[in-house]
Amino acid sequence: MDSKLRRMAILSSMAVILLVSLLVLYINRPPGNSGNRASQATQSPLPQEDEGEQEARKPGQIGDDLSAFLRDNTFFDQEVNPVLEAAKDNAARLSLVVTSVEKDLRIQIVDTKGNPVTGKSFFVELEGLGEYKDLDKDGIIYIGDLPAGEYYVELMPMEGYRVPANETRVRVKDKVEYVAIDDISLLIKTEEEIDAEAEDTAVMDALEDADKTEIKKIQKSTANSQVGIDVSKWNGEIDWDRVQNAGVEFAIIRAGYRGSVTGSLVEDPNFKANIRGAAASGLPVGVYFFTQAVNEVEAVEEASAVLELIREYNLDYPVFIDTEGAGGNGRADNLDVDTRTRVCEAFCSTIANAGYTAGVYASRNWYNHYLYANKLENYCIWLAEYRSVPLYQGYYQMWQYTSQGSVDGIEGNVDMNVSYLPN
Repeated sequence: MDSKLRRMAILSSMAVILLVSLLVLYINRPPGNSGNRASQATQSPLPQEDEGEQEARKPGQIGDDLSAFLRDNTFFDQEVNPVLEAAKDNAARLSLVVTSVEKDLRIQIVDTKGNPVTGKSFFVELEGLGEYKDLDKDGIIYIGDLPAGEYYVELMPMEGYRVPANETRVRVKDKVEYVAIDDISLLIKTEEEIDAEAEDTAVMDALEDADKTEIKKIQKSTANSQVGIDVSKWNGEIDWDRVQNAGVEFAIIRAGYRGSVTGSLVEDPNFKANIRGAAASGLPVGVYFFTQAVNEVEAVEEASAVLELIREYNLDYPVFIDTEGAGGNGRADNLDVDTRTRVCEAFCSTIANAGYTAGVYASRNWYNHYLYANKLENYCIWLAEYRSVPLYQGYYQMWQYTSQGSVDGIEGNVDMNVSYLPN
């Protein structure tokens, strides 16, 4: 009985194997063997192979032939290739990122990766106010002096692109809010994208006020003070371990600057290397940003850019706005005292609202003549005055006492500072 059952099981297995084999052969049968004449009539003919090619090609189902696509005349035809067509459609798809700070709109035309689309003069239609054009083809349209309220923005059709089918609803703010702008990263540029020689033109006003008592060597820290440096791209590559071993106790690092000509927001090319190197050596760090903002809106932009640049780092020292001249021709050089002070307040308020300590860097001359210093006393005051004992009569928590210091690990001169902030 067992033997009989065994034979039946073997026969059943063979039948199943035969059935599966026939099914595989049927699925992979050549198109020409189909009885469907309509299918045969529409089938694209394949290039004829000579006998040598037929012998060289190994037998097997068509999926094993890695060169089969070469004999398919429609493979590279995007009109009949849905994958390539979908990729092309996605690459040409556009969207709008719209921001309002105060009675204005910044409209950014971005691709599917969130990058501004440049090189085209896009138009937008603003409800009730007409069309606005991206004249400089940078993917950004700025509209100022708008009444506060709700608007609809429509991106007009552009050949070669797919624009949003629906209008974008936006709210124009009545007053500036000192909070970080979410999409500010789209505005931050690298020096490869600008003319850095023309844009990065800060001039240290404190140099004109220096006297022969200026201290140029590293000072000794005390129970109530620490000695540190501030650095930027101008200090080149830094050996931070040697700097720390030389007695430096903190570092204030330039995160970036606003261009003195175009107003572009630019990351200092050495920022990441400096902040990572200083932190790795165990030095507490803070940052500063050279301003060329001409109003509170731009000050909020600058603060937002700094917050974007520092978001993955831990700071022990404040975030400073650096307000000084840009050679006399900078876009912010001729601001009146009230406007310049409000720029500093807007920057610091935005930084403070994000949970950081904010501060203002300026020379004695600027605190005395170009700022209402009493309106900035809620923030950390960083004074630049190059003499053995500062003449400045106001209150300050940090003092930059020279720009001609020398520290092991840094080639050339470096700014030296004393901090009276609590440890």
